[in-house]
Amino acid sequence: MPITLQHYLVLSAILFCIGLYGVLVKRNAVVVLMCIEIMLNGVNIAMVAFSRYIVPTALTGQVFAIFIMTVAAAEVAVGLAIVIAIYRSRQSVDVADINLMKW
Repeated sequence: MPITLQHYLVLSAILFCIGLYGVLVKRNAVVVLMCIEIMLNGVNIAMVAFSRYIVPTALTGQVFAIFIMTVAAAEVAVGLAIVIAIYRSRQSVDVADINLMKW
């Protein structure tokens, strides 16, 4: 049985749903950042699969996936810096304890 576009899209949707569940349920800020990365990886799989099966000669999906990985790396760097700064001031990385933006 050959692997079709639907197989890749199901894998992409599963990864995205796992990441979304983690973002909505988990309380640790580092785990939330990791779940956002899982969501972005699901999107990358969908982009590359669409590019491969719809326009096989163009590399547009792969190029967009590289851009998404670059943005994800920047997001992780900034997010971890924020988490470390909050941990130093609050001694906790629990999302419920982070209320620095409140008056």
